[in-house]
Amino acid sequence: MSKDFGMPEFMVDVNLHDVNSDEFLKLIPSQRAIVNDLMFEGKITSYCVSVDRSKLWITMVANDEEDIIEQLAKFPLINFMDCEIAPLLFYNSSYQTFSHISLN
Repeated sequence: MSKDFGMPEFMVDVNLHDVNSDEFLKLIPSQRAIVNDLMFEGKITSYCVSVDRSKLWITMVANDEEDIIEQLAKFPLINFMDCEIAPLLFYNSSYQTFSHISLN
């Protein structure tokens, strides 16, 4: 469940279409399940959706762009997604920077 700091990270910038169609809406639960699994495995490090559901941003860890494409192909919503993949030099977030406080 932790990020492999030796592997490159990528930003996937996604334009979503037909977001109000019945087919899109029916696929959301299975999409969330896949995303949750990939997050648990450390392959997805962040997943953000715009309020109007027109944009999606995903940061992913993989060996190369081909690995990213293989992972994205598993997404139930892939037919509603136009993706651009960019390798990242670095990605910082407050979750990575600060230790989590334990009340134990």
